[in-house]
Amino acid sequence: MIPVEEALERILSRIAVLGDERVALIEALDRVLAEPVVAERDVPPWPNSSMDGYALRAADTGGADPARPARLTLAGQVAAGRLAERPLRPGETFRIFTGAPLPEGADAVIPQEDVTVEGTSVRVPRALRSGDYVRPRGEDMRPGDRLFEPGRALSPADLGVLATVGRSRVAVIRRPVVGILSTGDEIADLGTPIGPGQIPNSNTYSLMGQVRAAGAEPLNLGVARDRQDEIEARLAWGLGADLLISSAGVSVGDHDHVKAALAALGAEQHLWLVDMRPGKPVTFATLPASPKRTLPIFGLPGNPVSAMVTFELFVRPAIRRMSGHARLGRPVRLARALAPIDNPGRRRGYLRVALSEEDGVLGARLTGEQGSGILRSMSAADGLAIVPGDTTVGAGETVPVMLLREF
Repeated sequence: MIPVEEALERILSRIAVLGDERVALIEALDRVLAEPVVAERDVPPWPNSSMDGYALRAADTGGADPARPARLTLAGQVAAGRLAERPLRPGETFRIFTGAPLPEGADAVIPQEDVTVEGTSVRVPRALRSGDYVRPRGEDMRPGDRLFEPGRALSPADLGVLATVGRSRVAVIRRPVVGILSTGDEIADLGTPIGPGQIPNSNTYSLMGQVRAAGAEPLNLGVARDRQDEIEARLAWGLGADLLISSAGVSVGDHDHVKAALAALGAEQHLWLVDMRPGKPVTFATLPASPKRTLPIFGLPGNPVSAMVTFELFVRPAIRRMSGHARLGRPVRLARALAPIDNPGRRRGYLRVALSEEDGVLGARLTGEQGSGILRSMSAADGLAIVPGDTTVGAGETVPVMLLREF
């Protein structure tokens, strides 16, 4: 067995970032930018009002106070999306609305609630400074500003910036296509009768969900029986994908044929056993799929929780690397054990915990029995407590937790 860290290093050293593609702007959310973005014009393109109010010349309000307000003549109006019909003259004011361009000659705005209007006379009760309540031209960006560099994961606000500079489409790293195969005579897929001794196929669907959550596109390769030739055929169907995952058939039993199938296809195996629980038997191999492309292949355990945990530790970082992300793993936070968290046995444990937060302190409690076939314990988990072998984390002690949900 090798440590988790060494296994991950062996995997990531063989994962390359995919090429790029141009997508519609709304499809770029959470994708990784593949091109620099440079501003080509001022934003905003002209000084504009940050308030509904009155545009004026600050010099016309010098010395004004509530007892001796400045009196200006209301000479026009500027709505958002329109330009003033003429320049502002000394002693005048224009009614103006938020976002509207400042009239030529004006250099300040006073909010509407701060003035008194009587017909065409506007009383201003205080002196203003040039620039008050005005968004200057180029406040947000100037021509030549480098807004984003390649490698940035695009947020909702980033999409707004890209729309501001007129990018209806943008170059991003291609989203990986991940083929998913379940194996086992005991597995009955959805929509098929469950025979004697069979169980429903859950791994395909939980893994497809994890693939989507990691930012990739799942490709369902179905269920293969415990026959090497059938496993080979199903894997061969997925050779056009960017990454393959199989579940079950990677241990040392008489019906574990995945490693032999990979070898027959010409794949090179880089690891098998990892020092962790759940999920000790994990296979990672690479297959030359074309002269220019190497296909990464993961063989995950068959137990549902083991498959999901090993996905989080090894497959998700690989998908994120292929997608161009700099942050590959889930965040890890320290939590206080609300009850003992026991990890018997010498292997490092990744134990399912539910989390709660009180006064800014994160608390962790086991979701129940930790058997690798208890899928509900994974469904109830907010994170995985990382506990050394032969260790019990006592109530009140801290433990690192890999977060599976935002918390």
